[in-house]
Amino acid sequence: MIGIRFMIAAAAALAQPVAAQQASTDHASHHGAAPDTVAQAQSLADGEVRKVDKDTKKLTIRHGPIANLDMPTMTMVYQVADPAMLDQVKAGDKIKFNAEKLGGAYTVTKIEAVK
Repeated sequence: MIGIRFMIAAAAALAQPVAAQQASTDHASHHGAAPDTVAQAQSLADGEVRKVDKDTKKLTIRHGPIANLDMPTMTMVYQVADPAMLDQVKAGDKIKFNAEKLGGAYTVTKIEAVK
């Protein structure tokens, strides 16, 4: 009986530091990834506006690779985070933009016309 209680107590004592270490590692890795995510989100992709559709609040953009979305060069239709963005550009404009996947939809969150 004493042997079983001792083994249970020893196992419990050994398990606590492992659980604490795991929680600490998970927490640290979470914060370690944040700067990379922020940096990727802030890097702007190059593109050219092919179409502005104010009725559907969408932009068609021919663009180079988008690192934060792991997306290759292509032409694609994007929603816009703010409909006012549609007034900032027109078809044929060269742009720099940021896109993110929000609520399952690829969405332009920042756009700048290249002069």
